[in-house]
Amino acid sequence: MKINNWILTGISVFCMTLQAQNKENLLLTPPMGWNSWNTFHTDISEKMVMETADILVSSGMKDAGYIYLVLDDGWMAMERDKEGNLVPDPQKFPRGMKFVADYVHSKGLKFGMYNCAGTMTCQKYPGTRGYEYQDARNYAAWDIDFLKYDWCFTTGINAKEAYQTMSNALKKTERPIVFSICEWGVNKPWEWGEGIGQMWRTTEDIYQIFDSVHDEGTWNSLSVMHIADLQSNLRKYSGPGHWNDPDMLEVGNGMTYNEDKAHFSLWSMMAAPLMAGNDIRKMSKQTLEILTNKDVLAVDQDSLGIQGFRYLDKDGLQVWCKPLKNGDWAICFINRKTESKAITFDWSKENIVDEIYKYSLDKNVSYNLFDVWSKKNAGTTAKELKATLEPHGVLMYRLSKS
Repeated sequence: MKINNWILTGISVFCMTLQAQNKENLLLTPPMGWNSWNTFHTDISEKMVMETADILVSSGMKDAGYIYLVLDDGWMAMERDKEGNLVPDPQKFPRGMKFVADYVHSKGLKFGMYNCAGTMTCQKYPGTRGYEYQDARNYAAWDIDFLKYDWCFTTGINAKEAYQTMSNALKKTERPIVFSICEWGVNKPWEWGEGIGQMWRTTEDIYQIFDSVHDEGTWNSLSVMHIADLQSNLRKYSGPGHWNDPDMLEVGNGMTYNEDKAHFSLWSMMAAPLMAGNDIRKMSKQTLEILTNKDVLAVDQDSLGIQGFRYLDKDGLQVWCKPLKNGDWAICFINRKTESKAITFDWSKENIVDEIYKYSLDKNVSYNLFDVWSKKNAGTTAKELKATLEPHGVLMYRLSKS
């Protein structure tokens, strides 16, 4: 009997140690998954979740790395129950959130949910202010793996303290739950978010436009390029386990094919979380091919975890550079203009240096060029690059030594 007790104690200690290690090692590469907001807003349901989980698997997106299925605002009833617990909307989720989480998990996926640091969510459902530990216990009981935590109705609340409280509540459950800080960059979460959450939004919401703003009435949502512009000074804060989040993907939501490719390329160059925001049940083959391009995904998921930098921004042409493992580089050319643009790039005359992480493109080495979108070898850096970029077009290479 004593031996059995020792064995059980040893197993228990091992499991606790393993769980602690897993919590510390959350998101060593940027998370990939799907979020309901961009397409569905609050029009969500158990049926939609189950269908989306099925398609994540059958389409090949799960195998490509999209493992988090996250429900955004609107999953709960308008009031808490008499014990103060959040209640799933009985019309949308008649069998409750544990049933939904179990179904998602049965597909080999992870399940995420949403709430807000304020008294109400952005759509005026019950917020978590004053209920942090109670809500965290319920999330753990439902076996969720990811919490997106928004910032509406927070007048008079200190952001760092609010997110620290919820972070503590999640850790208290001893369940490894990714904590996504979503206060839109208002309080510079990149300066304090590490150790509190694993990712933090850096801007206002994205919208399915390439290079302007969208008037939301009392605020503006932002375009792909506007958001990219705002990332240039934030890269030193991002890395394994603590990621800058420029918001979810709009691939497949109405932009052109070139714009979708450029958007996906930029987010991968920035080592951004890749959370698809389209209705994947109805997506085109073209959209699926963009989202599952393994060579672009390899740039985003590179184990160095370095956020790329904007090397050149001139006359509508941007050049982004990202050091990769084993001495490789990713180089991305973006045409911001609405007309075609001829480009010339003499590798021997460019001084591509990552000043923060101390990597440099070696001018004395001829790198092989692999076009990650055409899937073709494109010569070497020994030869000057000449190309024409279509309106809002992208050219993206992986550079590797011979």
